[in-house]
Amino acid sequence: MPKYSKATQNVVEEDMHRFKKGTLKSGRGGKGGTVKNPKQAIAIALSEAREKGMKAPKKAAAKRAAPKKAARRMAK
Repeated sequence: MPKYSKATQNVVEEDMHRFKKGTLKSGRGGKGGTVKNPKQAIAIALSEAREKGMKAPKKAAAKRAAPKKAARRMAK
């Protein structure tokens, strides 16, 4: 099963083009400045896809938080 839907792949592709062109902005309303890191560009694209309800993996922070909670439950 693919990690991303075709629609999500298109969003990432569009944002990578904007990143390479130098027009991709970060922050609220694009006021944070131009994106310099390709990993940040992908993160922005996946975030936009999630907002639109497309299939995209959960944020890395959410993945890391889950095992800690399970470990606490088992310790009790």
